[in-house]
Amino acid sequence: MDNRVYIFDTTLRDGEQVPGCQLNTVEKIEVARALEQLGVDVIEAGFPISSPGDFKSVVEISKAVTWPVICALTRAVEKDIDVAAESLQYAKRGRIHTGIGTSPYHIQYKLNSNPEEILERAVAAVKYAKRYVEDVEFYAEDAGRSDNVYLARVVEAVIKAGATVVNIPDTTGYCLPHQFGEKIKFLVDNVPNIDKAIISTHCHNDLGMATANSISGILNGARQVEVTINGIGERAGNTSLEEVVMTLRSHKELELFTNINTKNIYKTSRLVSSLMNMPVQPNKAIVGRNAFAHSSGIHQDGVLKNRENYEIIDPVEVGISESSIVLTARSGRAALKHRLEVLGVELDKEKLDQVYQDFLNLADKKKDIKEDDLLALVGAHDGFGDRRIKLDFLQVVTGKNLVPMATVRLDIAGEKFSATESGNGPVDAAIKAVKDIIHRKVTLQEFLIQAITRGSDDIGKVHMQVEFEESVYNGFGANTDIITASVEAFIDALNKIGNKQKASGKG
Repeated sequence: MDNRVYIFDTTLRDGEQVPGCQLNTVEKIEVARALEQLGVDVIEAGFPISSPGDFKSVVEISKAVTWPVICALTRAVEKDIDVAAESLQYAKRGRIHTGIGTSPYHIQYKLNSNPEEILERAVAAVKYAKRYVEDVEFYAEDAGRSDNVYLARVVEAVIKAGATVVNIPDTTGYCLPHQFGEKIKFLVDNVPNIDKAIISTHCHNDLGMATANSISGILNGARQVEVTINGIGERAGNTSLEEVVMTLRSHKELELFTNINTKNIYKTSRLVSSLMNMPVQPNKAIVGRNAFAHSSGIHQDGVLKNRENYEIIDPVEVGISESSIVLTARSGRAALKHRLEVLGVELDKEKLDQVYQDFLNLADKKKDIKEDDLLALVGAHDGFGDRRIKLDFLQVVTGKNLVPMATVRLDIAGEKFSATESGNGPVDAAIKAVKDIIHRKVTLQEFLIQAITRGSDDIGKVHMQVEFEESVYNGFGANTDIITASVEAFIDALNKIGNKQKASGKG
């Protein structure tokens, strides 16, 4: 059996059936060209008889795309097939995809028919499509819930009628992986002419098993898999292209391969997501924002030592430049050190320990830490020395028609001192309270707050410049609470005054 697995992409047909995700013809052409660059073998461009727009899209995609087979969907109805054939007139390689339901549910309740009549209609549709194109694919809708013996009869008959591909859809996403695999194997073992056609899978994700079912089908003899970018599609979606392709690529022992240029996966995913206005869930395999993101300290340390400790796929293989080390409260020193080194900041163990403690305090308050947050934290420790004065407690009362009041408690060399002051604002009140405790004539020369631009949970960065005895000192603070950041910046400057005096013998 051939080890090549053909990728049949139905993003523009089944994927586009998602409510609110419809594309115009120009957008469909853009996606089709991206799929061609990706290396898909077949593009199901639409259901031509369903609307004039779908018909036009198939026509224009046929003109715009060169290498993939262009496929048009039909029911087992002659008019459908006529229109599909017309829409494919410009295709370099065209395929008509026709079929009918084969499960008891569809035969009885949807089609109000019987098994023998359905068999006749299936054969007639394939023969009629064969008048127009050599490449005819037959789908046995709801094959996942079809009786295997009857399904084998239908498959044998349509292959005899000229079908080059037989599609075995799990239309409702009902099958368990072993059940779907057994269904494909049953056809391989019991359809005498099965070697005359390619078996295709088309699995839906209603129970979250579309990819597992597709892989099971491939392992049991299917050599075409019908997929969509990002797994979009009717209801819970279709089998995800990127998941199937990277599964086969990761499991080299299977000796199965596709023609997909995997380095185009991520950008194609972004394109489809953007055009269809359908965000990719962050934890989506392969293409989700968090697919190659590590936030646990243990995982981060492992990845930094050797990527393969926690990654079975190199993100470069799918078009992502590198793994992401996301700094959170669960991150360890190794991740912090790595991120700082990337930013060009190298700290010795002592300084790293100090910054790490401040980092943890910040991370408990902030969802994730950005690069400029880190630089602010490092800046707060510029001129490292003894942090003799520490902010132990801060309470501020302020509001409209209230006089701002601040209570500050400082830890100075292990002893606690408190003061309460009023001011013309909460920061002024807090700074006055600190001055009451330290009894030093310090003049505030400059007070800068970095603009908050990324939401209400973002960090406030404060830079203070103070003068003491004709010398200027810089203090830095970083906190989600801007008043706290201001006080910490002021205290940072005070500590630098103390360190300088100690160094000169004045302290």
